[in-house]
Amino acid sequence: MSEIKSNISHIGYVNSIRDNIFNIRKKKLLPLYEDLKSANCVVCGGSGRSLYSLNAAMSQIAMSQIGWRNKVVLTPDDPGFPGKNMYDAAPELERRYKKTLLLINSGSGFSDDPLAMAQDLARYVENKKTSRFSMGLITSNLNSPLAKIVREHGHVVKLKGRGRSKPSFEYSKIGIMGDIFELGSLLLLSMITEAIFRNLHVDGVFQLCEEEFAKLGSIIDSNVQSETYTHIIDILERRTNVFLGGKGTANEIVKMTGVRLFHIKGFLGDNVYIARGVNTPHPRAGDLEILVSFSGETRPVIIWRDVFKKLNGIVFAITGTKKSTLAEKSDFQIAIEEEVKPGQPRRFYMRAAYVLSPLTVKLAERLGERGLKLPEYLISWYHSVTQ
Repeated sequence: MSEIKSNISHIGYVNSIRDNIFNIRKKKLLPLYEDLKSANCVVCGGSGRSLYSLNAAMSQIAMSQIGWRNKVVLTPDDPGFPGKNMYDAAPELERRYKKTLLLINSGSGFSDDPLAMAQDLARYVENKKTSRFSMGLITSNLNSPLAKIVREHGHVVKLKGRGRSKPSFEYSKIGIMGDIFELGSLLLLSMITEAIFRNLHVDGVFQLCEEEFAKLGSIIDSNVQSETYTHIIDILERRTNVFLGGKGTANEIVKMTGVRLFHIKGFLGDNVYIARGVNTPHPRAGDLEILVSFSGETRPVIIWRDVFKKLNGIVFAITGTKKSTLAEKSDFQIAIEEEVKPGQPRRFYMRAAYVLSPLTVKLAERLGERGLKLPEYLISWYHSVTQ
């Protein structure tokens, strides 16, 4: 599809994401889409933020409650994963499921974990001569070792990332630490899962993307330009630790945000924690907690809020309804409302990731206004494509 010139957001990299998705060739997406549509089991592969993006999108199809759309979604870290690696797990996956898809999200195509998964599965398929497995890859680098393996056993889709660029402190234009690929793959995969739920042809994926981008820009801009967002940047600028929390899909979204935020806050001497993570300390007075919950009624998340407030922390909630318990009991709130029936894919989590992403961008810009320049390693990619 041809690039669309008009801007949908004041955050420049959001416009780049939109253009990159619409530049995907439909005939390249079709085989991967059909493989995912027909798979009984999906094994997610990736590393860091790319894996969180994939997990967040696939969790929506895993929760589908309608017949043939049901799919088992696994990662190697799940307690129920039937093996210590893909080669070890493949016999049991082959016994359980008619078709298993190893779906990988990796901008660079050089990450060790997904490469090892692809190598292990390729070895099993070649040794056993089985046709019950396929692979799919979304990447910015068609020439990577990972892309080569997946192409032999499945399908590769190119989604552009930042690519090579000169050092820049114009964060809103280029994003920071991989925003373009990771957020782009999150939206693309989310619309793919929704298209599968609706039993649409691959054309429907792009129609859903177009529909979503028409709404997403105003959702981002209205929140980023709000007093609430300014207050949160004010808090982040101070010497505060940050805690992020959510359950299920929301946890994948806050982990995406936490990794980005850690690089900036860590440079300032502060820490970023995932709520109830390993070695998570008690907060100090004035620390910030960011909580995400669609319903705003998720009991563990509300308990986290209550404990945090007792210790004089500041709570910022992103919910799917303004009148939820979490929203009403938090110091700052953003509501991203959406009407959706139980068991249907939700766009709330993907939208929450886009609304949270500029926190890091705006904090970096604020620090720049104060005369503090971040080290280039925080804003440069280590490879020629987005990691």
